[in-house]
Amino acid sequence: MSDTITNILLVGVGGQGILLASEVLSETFMQAGYDVKKSEIHGMSQRGGSVVSHVRYGREVHSPIIPEGEGDILFGFEILETYRSLPLMKNGGTVIANDLRIPPPSVLLGQETYPDDLPGKIAAMFPDSLLVDGQKLATEAGNVRAANTVLLGAVSKRLDIPDECWIKALEKMIPPKALKVNHVAFQLGRGL
Repeated sequence: MSDTITNILLVGVGGQGILLASEVLSETFMQAGYDVKKSEIHGMSQRGGSVVSHVRYGREVHSPIIPEGEGDILFGFEILETYRSLPLMKNGGTVIANDLRIPPPSVLLGQETYPDDLPGKIAAMFPDSLLVDGQKLATEAGNVRAANTVLLGAVSKRLDIPDECWIKALEKMIPPKALKVNHVAFQLGRGL
């Protein structure tokens, strides 16, 4: 185990399962024997506001907050929130984003317009990026609400963590009635 700390940012809109995904990530890294710290920032999350979760793991982690410009992986649940969080990433970082648009209140009220071609802008800045149709794959798995688990599967392919750690974490953190659908969603994400 190296002394390197890996920094993962999860960003999106309240109600997308970001906090559950950060719990599964944290549990996975603990299952793999790492020290883990996490922190969440809820911006009116129950009303569709921004949610940001920081997850850091390594041999020894002292702070749960990822310093600006130090993110290794940006794990975005909504494309505009993903784009807004790019300054938190280090050069050469990885961006895995759900291809989902949820217009913020300023757009819904006509005060601003939703930016064009966000996937293209993200890919231009971060060549190691993957755009995921999380809703489509989650629906294939049996429940559109499992999009967060599809994204976890996609992220898991970028991390050197044994498969059994991911499975144990899912089984511990996901309610039994939803486990089968989430296993399928996770595997669909891993297949991307």
